[in-house]
Amino acid sequence: MINITLPDGSVRGFADAVTVMQVAESIGAGLAKAALAARVDGVLVDTSHTIGSDANLSIITGRDAEGLDVIRHSCAHLMANAVKNLFPDVQVTIGPVIENGFYYDFAFSRPFTPEDLASIEREMERLAASDIRVERSLMSRSEAVALFESMGEHYKVEILESIPADQALSFYRQGDFIDLCRGPHVPATSHIKAFKLMSVAGAYWRGDSRNAMLQRIYGTAWGDQKALKAYLHLLEEAERRDHRKIGKKLDLFHLQEEAPGMVFWHPNGWTIYQIIRRYMQDLWKENGYKEINTPQLVDYSLWEKSGHAQKFKDEMFSVESDNRMYAIKPMNCPCHVQVFNQGLKSYRDLPLRLAEFGACHRYEPSGSMHGLMRVRSFTQDDAHIFCAPEDIQVEVSNFIKLVERVYNDFGFTEVALKLSTRPVNRVGADEIWDEAEQALETALNATGRPWDLQPGEGAFYGPKIEFTLKDCMGRPRQCGTIQVDFSMPGRLGAEYVAEDNSRRVPVMLHRAIFGSFERFIGILIEHYEGSFPTWLAPLQVVVLNITDKQSAYCADVAKSLQNNGFRCEVDLRNEKIGFKIREHTIQRVPYLLVAGDKEVEAGTISVRDRTGKDWGVMPIDAVIQLLSKDAATLGRVQAG
Repeated sequence: MINITLPDGSVRGFADAVTVMQVAESIGAGLAKAALAARVDGVLVDTSHTIGSDANLSIITGRDAEGLDVIRHSCAHLMANAVKNLFPDVQVTIGPVIENGFYYDFAFSRPFTPEDLASIEREMERLAASDIRVERSLMSRSEAVALFESMGEHYKVEILESIPADQALSFYRQGDFIDLCRGPHVPATSHIKAFKLMSVAGAYWRGDSRNAMLQRIYGTAWGDQKALKAYLHLLEEAERRDHRKIGKKLDLFHLQEEAPGMVFWHPNGWTIYQIIRRYMQDLWKENGYKEINTPQLVDYSLWEKSGHAQKFKDEMFSVESDNRMYAIKPMNCPCHVQVFNQGLKSYRDLPLRLAEFGACHRYEPSGSMHGLMRVRSFTQDDAHIFCAPEDIQVEVSNFIKLVERVYNDFGFTEVALKLSTRPVNRVGADEIWDEAEQALETALNATGRPWDLQPGEGAFYGPKIEFTLKDCMGRPRQCGTIQVDFSMPGRLGAEYVAEDNSRRVPVMLHRAIFGSFERFIGILIEHYEGSFPTWLAPLQVVVLNITDKQSAYCADVAKSLQNNGFRCEVDLRNEKIGFKIREHTIQRVPYLLVAGDKEVEAGTISVRDRTGKDWGVMPIDAVIQLLSKDAATLGRVQAG
């Protein structure tokens, strides 16, 4: 008797060996129809997998995240099958699952066209509707090499020859198409119901520029048409909110080839930058941080001592002068240790919180840069807390509260917390790791909020907590982090005098909330689609005249608002009022104040916002009160 234990704890007995699909059929026809794959004792397998002894079984359907990965991987094979049917001379290479979809790389004598993609998609639909059975088989390496050589698939042969000769290899066949793959895959092509091919791009074979250029076709696949439609709508919305387009439209910033990955801030964008800088500066003062500033160019030997030269050499910019090699700092932490090291520190000086708007430079490959989201020159809201081990939990707890407050102030209400623990390759004794991980876990539990564990994902020098916010479209954006560092302070000679007069090495907590100003502003642009809350808007209010007769009055109103701290301009152009209102609405100005003869006579102003809402006619003092109240809410309640 073979006993199969299901996720709900129930047990089903079978007299003989049984496949996953047979177990699903014994539970119900609905489950059997929906089954895509399974986990048997934690191992991911196909529904054709045979269970020959007692086991724990979890059947995977399209409702599961793993089921979606199976669909996408199978869809990559379906696409390769369709491409081979339409273009027999194509050579196939690899086709993995990626976020929200898949891709497959092909070697072909000519570029794929949009018309080709449409033809491939139609052929995929035909193959899916044909309900072709997907079958797994094993083959030796020599057999597989002979098979793919006979098919003229030279890239597959190269892959096979890089695999140990004694390793059994699994293959998946659907009709005449066969591909090397670990699997699992859907039982039949009819399980692939909702997909779309998205684009074609170039990709070097094995990611090496010395190799041949291939063509990479990207696609997306979902469990049903409704999910596919929702995703495509999300892409359209993301395109509409693209921070690069909005940045140009609102005159916030630009990038150009003469300074790749480095931002040219325009007055409007720099205003936003300065607002969030002042916000963070005030927060630092309120929470006991001391602001410092450290050099951009530091002798390369410091980066060797800290360990960064060995780990980040390819990402660092360096320059030689006076027969010395310098590095443009890629991060701030070694320089902060130098500040800590000036003068003997006592336990009474701890925790010492040093903060810097640190300008850093890192080499990012040209293909990976993306507007403000990934740049080579960036500024961090960086701080390092030097403390005793027993201070870790309190400092981390305080930081978690601070992060949530900041994100809420900027309009982000969903924040995911993740704890990354010790990796295999690490420094420091296990006892120290135990203490640090327990401190972080205690701090997380104290929030009363759920958090995820990421085993083995910590830095080599210590565990960390990651903070991932969700924007208005539900996209995760990992920004904040706090990391426990046992290594760098000792490597760079940091120590303090403990209460018993012994010399001890402080623990160093690396922490940031925005991550980088550039990326955080990019996130804000897309989150608000450029319609920033009043406190963040580069221009908060514009005063408009209807005719020249109101010009002096409008100028006085604007001056009054400016004297009360508002970013205000006056538009006295000889244009129709409707034109001016429309133009400033397109520029996302939160409030538009209009004056005609009646307003001048009464000493009032007509108020409307960028959404078109008419607030009526108000005295100037009432307008100031309205704007002040709106700005004071920060991003917690979006105006307009």
